[in-house]
Amino acid sequence: MNQTLSINGLGTGELDAFSLDVAPGRILCLSGPSGSGKSRLLRAVADLDPHDGEASLNGTPAHNLKADEWRRRVMLVPAESRWWHDTVGEHCGEPRESDLTALGFEPDVHQWPVSRLSSGEKQRLALYRALSLDPEALLLDEPTANLDEATRERVEQWLARRIHDQGLPTFWVAHDPGQIARVGDTHYRISGRRLEEVNHGTD
Repeated sequence: MNQTLSINGLGTGELDAFSLDVAPGRILCLSGPSGSGKSRLLRAVADLDPHDGEASLNGTPAHNLKADEWRRRVMLVPAESRWWHDTVGEHCGEPRESDLTALGFEPDVHQWPVSRLSSGEKQRLALYRALSLDPEALLLDEPTANLDEATRERVEQWLARRIHDQGLPTFWVAHDPGQIARVGDTHYRISGRRLEEVNHGTD
């Protein structure tokens, strides 16, 4: 069932409270100066940081669910991923070969020790891990920041396609205007204390 991610009067840190809806399969790109609170905003939606207001998924508020259930359904992929088991596969669901191929990996990556992964491999596999756990919404904090240009475009295309095909409402933090134009259905920018919508195709 496709879900709508709703933000109702949510405020955190220096950011004034705001309300908006992200429809199923739509990508809201979020930009703003370094230190403006983009990551904190995602953590507030994930109910990891203190905040005012509420996030809800198809009308179910975060406070109606156990914290781990909310975070499984509304999946945060931070800029620096955390790995707590020895191998890649211990963090993921069943191998999904088509996704691994799209990201440039062979199925045996599930047996790889995490200690051998480069920063770019960790970033790609953190996205794969998140999608393999079947979330209902995504919070992506600069999901291609550690990738070279060719790999970034490959991951962008795969990720945007999966988001649209699976109907996942998504916050996507990005700095690159080109990426925002390619993947964003809407674009909001943090300006001072306010979250402001940017006309699509402009910065």
